[in-house]
Amino acid sequence: MNGFINEKVLPPIMKFLNTKPMVAIKNGMIYPIPFIIVGSVFLILGQLPIQAAQDYLFSIGLGTLFLQINDASFGIMALIAAFGITYSWMKEEGLEGASAGLTAVIVHILLQPNSIANVVNIADPTQTSDAWQVSGIIDRTWLGGQGMILSIIVGLLVGWIFSTLVKKNITVKLPDSVPSNVAASFTALIPAAVVISLFGALHGLFTIVLNTTFIEWVYEVIQIPLQHAVDGPGGILMMGLGPVMWWFGVHGSAIISGVMGPLLLANAADNAALLAEGRLSLENGAHIVTAAMGDQIMTMSGAGITIGLLIFTLFSAKSDQMKSIGRLGAGPGVFNINEPVLFGMPVVLNPFLAIPFIFTPTILGLLTYFAMSMGIIPPFTGMVAPWTTPPILSGLLVGGWQLAIWQAAMLFLSIVIYWPFAKKYDNILLEQEAEMKKEN
Repeated sequence: MNGFINEKVLPPIMKFLNTKPMVAIKNGMIYPIPFIIVGSVFLILGQLPIQAAQDYLFSIGLGTLFLQINDASFGIMALIAAFGITYSWMKEEGLEGASAGLTAVIVHILLQPNSIANVVNIADPTQTSDAWQVSGIIDRTWLGGQGMILSIIVGLLVGWIFSTLVKKNITVKLPDSVPSNVAASFTALIPAAVVISLFGALHGLFTIVLNTTFIEWVYEVIQIPLQHAVDGPGGILMMGLGPVMWWFGVHGSAIISGVMGPLLLANAADNAALLAEGRLSLENGAHIVTAAMGDQIMTMSGAGITIGLLIFTLFSAKSDQMKSIGRLGAGPGVFNINEPVLFGMPVVLNPFLAIPFIFTPTILGLLTYFAMSMGIIPPFTGMVAPWTTPPILSGLLVGGWQLAIWQAAMLFLSIVIYWPFAKKYDNILLEQEAEMKKEN
């Protein structure tokens, strides 16, 4: 079985994931992460769970300031992603990427509407009117989560076209005496002009002929169905493939985040927007399966939620191997780093630990999904906490005290699931160690 998967199943998967577009998406999506985290912090500060404190912050202007900082960081993650994906593509080609990345940002804005037909009632933000139209603007709606799929499309196409033109020397050539920084800006002139012209024609086709914009079409036809596809038990099961890959020694977390990451971040951004409006609820369209579902539930303490295994090694293990690996892995495990356990125990390719390692994340993910869908715990706020944030604290950040308590319950459940399997493996190791001592 192991040979079949390693020889027949994993090679085509890895070949696909190592293609230039997938590498560009995976690497490019890293660029928005620091700004998403910074924006998330200010989003929480601007929407404190204590109403009196929140009202006070808004009365002195700080609440509005905090939300503005969130809008200027988390709120423009689609633009940063477009830059990052194109930049990563160019770097894969061995070319300078900044000019191409900036071109992708321009194209992303170009493909958006330049007017707003729905105007919000200041007295009641839930009420809108289309009796007025505001033009000559950049609509922030499309700079965040709702523009993520366009970021991927634009990032890949701009990277491909731009790099092709540069490699074919379709550029402005200046004498060697011209400073390199000046020459680089002129080198980008023709590729940028071609790219912007092509996408300008595309924008014209959609606005003049189809009476819409390309980004609105992409959002309605592609992004919404994809977001809903991952926002359910199916999305949990897809993320549950991560520990399966890890068990075979493949970095499952990187693969799953590369494929699902943009959609999970888009779902998180939608929740963040609802939180900023004070309307975060499933009835108002909040998502359950967001980036936090993966980071704060299904990979607590690392892939496979190995905290249950670590607790056993620290408090009940008798074999020297499990006790030593437990002591080694406890510190990193608090910060969701469990490679010492995966490869030191080992968990990878270990049939005795395969069942809890593979199925615990999916079980906890499905329980969390149904708990949120039934209103037992609230939806994730949309905040994206650093993946190294310890459990309980991360739950407090992304879902308030209710999620922190839920995380604690899920951690306890992981201990219950792992315990009998860990005990069986510990007994086997103990017997092996006893035999080795007899031989010596």
